[in-house]
Amino acid sequence: MAIRYIRSLTGRRRTPAANRHLGFALAFVAGAINAGGFLAVQQYTSHMTGIVSSMADNAVLGAYELVVRGGSALLSFMAGAACSAIMVNYSRRKRLHSAFALPLLLEAFLLICFGFLGARLAAVDGLVVSLTVMLLCFIMGLQNALITKVSKAEIRTTHITGIVTDIGIELGKLCYWNGATPPGQPRVLANRARLNILTVLALSFFAGGVAGAYGFKHVGYIATVPLSLVLGTLAIVPALDDVRRYVRRAVRG
Repeated sequence: MAIRYIRSLTGRRRTPAANRHLGFALAFVAGAINAGGFLAVQQYTSHMTGIVSSMADNAVLGAYELVVRGGSALLSFMAGAACSAIMVNYSRRKRLHSAFALPLLLEAFLLICFGFLGARLAAVDGLVVSLTVMLLCFIMGLQNALITKVSKAEIRTTHITGIVTDIGIELGKLCYWNGATPPGQPRVLANRARLNILTVLALSFFAGGVAGAYGFKHVGYIATVPLSLVLGTLAIVPALDDVRRYVRRAVRG
């Protein structure tokens, strides 16, 4: 039963329920990386809106080194998203079961690298920004692109501005008093199911943030290792399905 459930979360065949459950798990991981990572690198690595705004501010103030720093983080995020898209599209062409699992396995591997090598990477500069910042931004872009493709852009996990906005919209509908509805005009009704999903996503991100910040505060970079194990567990079954299929073909051929 557990194997079947894990296969449904990251396998090639998708259901709305699987997308939601995967989104909740990834929102927790993203919250942990974003909040916990801030304690490690003093920067939120999924907040591209803030990064681009700070680049504009620094450009006006003449702090061009900080502009380049922000650009490096932005390009790292974009590179992660591009990498995820390449992996998913290639896997789809090959009809692999692990089309959506492979980016998660890569993310798990990178988090292990961050956990064991983060302190050393922090001392290495790449384009005037530490490699730890670039690595975390790459991971966030990788994950955000994956869940976007999985859910057809219905679910995002690495930032919650859109989630909170949609919660506000649904709450506005929920509180709206329709009164006497004019003929031909639909009643304003909240999508309660969507409101529940959005709320759980926001709470998952917050819970992950608390867990990540607590872990980084008390054990440092190694706090990302449990997160990598979670991602690896989510992704391993479809990957093993592809390995078994490859072995069977090799034996027959």
